[in-house]
Amino acid sequence: MSNIDYFVHESSYVDEGCVIGKGTRVWHFSHIMPGCTIGTDCNIGQNVVISPGVVLGNNVKIQNNVSVYTGVKCGDDVFLGPSMVFTNVTNPRSAVNRRGEYKETLVGKGATIGANATIVCGHNIGAYAFIGAGAVVTKDVPDYALVIGNPARQSGWMSRFGHKLSFDGHGVAVCPESGEKYLLENGRVSIINS
Repeated sequence: MSNIDYFVHESSYVDEGCVIGKGTRVWHFSHIMPGCTIGTDCNIGQNVVISPGVVLGNNVKIQNNVSVYTGVKCGDDVFLGPSMVFTNVTNPRSAVNRRGEYKETLVGKGATIGANATIVCGHNIGAYAFIGAGAVVTKDVPDYALVIGNPARQSGWMSRFGHKLSFDGHGVAVCPESGEKYLLENGRVSIINS
């Protein structure tokens, strides 16, 4: 194990058969299970479980007390807030084995999932979407959408830098931090310059 180019705290377990990219850090009391793939420069917080088959892109940040279950795939630059929850079976029962029924959840590039949010399996989170703290996601979330509440409902749009966008009469908004311009057209947001 002296050839590894990532950091694992001595209290954590990394099972054989997983792939971990250069510069990734795995902190206290975490468990990385076989068959998962973790990209470069990720930060895996305290008490995190990464299950078999999970795929994490590059620069993914997972805060403390998160379990990323089989069926979850995260793009690059995803942020998973403290104690947020993924599910992978829609109708779990202790006495019924549903291991062959895991549903996939895709989290798009740059998306943020806030603290204590719950993502019900089988729903996709769009690129740069922002899931508010405590939200319960029960349907797909479009790119750049801001959703809050239980069940989660859209309450606006977010820039790539995490600012709520205010659109003018022409459907154009400007991120106050980056200066990037966004266009809202037919219920979808796209960048018109970057």
